[in-house]
Amino acid sequence: MRSVNDDDRLAQWLAHCERLHPTATQPGLERVREVWRRLDLRFEALVVTVAGTNGKGSTCAMLESIVHRAGFRVGLYTSPHLVRFEERCRLDGEPVVAGRLLEHFEAVEGARGDVPLTYFEFTTLVFLRVLALARPDLTILEVGLGGRLDAVNVVDADAVVVTSIDLDHTELLGPDREAIGREKAHVMRTGRPAIVSDPLPPASVVAHGERIGADLWLVGRDFGHRGDRQQWSWWGRSQRLNGLAYPALRGANQLINAAGVLAVLEALRPRLPVPAQAVRTGLALVELPGRFQIVPGQPTLVLDVAHNPQSVATLAVNLDQMGFHPRTLAVFGAMADKDLATMLARVAPLVDTWHFCELPTPRAASAAQLSERLRAACPAGRPLPPMHAHPDPRAALHAALAEADPADRIVVFGSFYTVGGVLKDGLPRRQARHVG
Repeated sequence: MRSVNDDDRLAQWLAHCERLHPTATQPGLERVREVWRRLDLRFEALVVTVAGTNGKGSTCAMLESIVHRAGFRVGLYTSPHLVRFEERCRLDGEPVVAGRLLEHFEAVEGARGDVPLTYFEFTTLVFLRVLALARPDLTILEVGLGGRLDAVNVVDADAVVVTSIDLDHTELLGPDREAIGREKAHVMRTGRPAIVSDPLPPASVVAHGERIGADLWLVGRDFGHRGDRQQWSWWGRSQRLNGLAYPALRGANQLINAAGVLAVLEALRPRLPVPAQAVRTGLALVELPGRFQIVPGQPTLVLDVAHNPQSVATLAVNLDQMGFHPRTLAVFGAMADKDLATMLARVAPLVDTWHFCELPTPRAASAAQLSERLRAACPAGRPLPPMHAHPDPRAALHAALAEADPADRIVVFGSFYTVGGVLKDGLPRRQARHVG
């Protein structure tokens, strides 16, 4: 049972973290490493770090689900959250409650002294302390941004997974896949397994792994997968799994993520023996809200946190492979620093009506700006689709529901803020107007 007092105290701590540093990010690990040293903590069991542009959340969720079903205790740190801050940390599949976090905020505050941590650095240290003291058999850490200078990288992982690399946060990570891959590859450690699940990784990722002497696992050389419409199979260096059911997470890209998960499990097998049945059960029961999440009902509702060109292109493929829907209505809100033109162009042919929304962060593009970007992205001579502006994602969803017919579909995407905005008070009842 959540305490209102605990919620208020957590909100006060988060507000304190936001005031500590004038910027959201500050390059460098020295400050985080110093506070981590002062906390005098270490992970006594296995740690897996997951870096990449897209597929990190799915990879973490599948790894967590499988290892949990094998009977091991699992801790997970991920970011950002959809609705509640506590979603960022789970122990054995359950979010850590607000009251349990308070002592860890106090400990980090006491250890930091006059060290000016950013919001992300402070809260990452809070969750690292939660997990280190909980002593799970496996701790999974998702990198927030990049890898080399991300706060998570103060921990020396026993194995890492580098998921697909694409253009995102180019102002911080570099202008192309090679530069971005180089940043993300720095989570690798000498002599330890580094699973690269991107089928076409930047050369910089492989080069860095080879240079430091990491145990590189590459798609097509060390592991891979095949599949048909009914089932799929996986092969690694010494193991094979056949007749696998598709993961519960929807989307054509999920086999790529699942293959990387099975590779890290093979690499860690001497210390974390996971039976084949746990793999099958874990993949069948894995859940991850907001990743091509299809909510049953009328009209069909699709929730996806796709927020860069690659993930939006994957969303477009997944939408195209769904069954027939007379119309598609989009609820879209996004950050102004994203490649909005490319994102909109990739999904625009599938969308009949747009409902743009404001988001509660200074980084967000306004609904009016999104409308202008869509106008610019539409080919000359093609009629512009209807566009509407709304003050928040929930208002946009209500408007789309009022407009939609039962057989239509509504897709909510563009940002964690967009999907979280429609989920925070629970999904509204869908009572689509009926035709005739």
